[in-house]
Amino acid sequence: MMPTIAQSDADIRRCLPAMLALRPHLTPEQALEQIRFQQANEGFVLAFVAAENPSEPAPAVIGYRTLNFLYSGKTIYIDDLSTLPAGRGKGYASELLDFVVEQARQSGCQCVSLDSGQNPARYDAHRLYLNKGFNITSHHFKLDL
Repeated sequence: MMPTIAQSDADIRRCLPAMLALRPHLTPEQALEQIRFQQANEGFVLAFVAAENPSEPAPAVIGYRTLNFLYSGKTIYIDDLSTLPAGRGKGYASELLDFVVEQARQSGCQCVSLDSGQNPARYDAHRLYLNKGFNITSHHFKLDL
């Protein structure tokens, strides 16, 4: 099944359980508000794999945007890729990555990039990224203010 772009509040709400599995510091209301803001102002795109039953939450989601950097040119940056625990190992994340890579190719991007946390809980995700041809090219530094 082809991933679907979340456009309505109902679509976004279907994505929230998977998104909040990755971003548990947000409430559903905060996540909805932030996603809507980013869609309206920052070119954020939220895509999901639909559950077989449309009343069930999406088992996997990906959030991304197109940016331009001096170091990499036109780039799709993946903000979020998350699968509900019950949906892991079923190929949903792989399908979503393939979808975004194809979006990048069609829009003339030079690369697709993402950051991923460095802890054992993320190692399965790291294996997926490496198997999809992503390379570890830098360290990400952050200063909380």
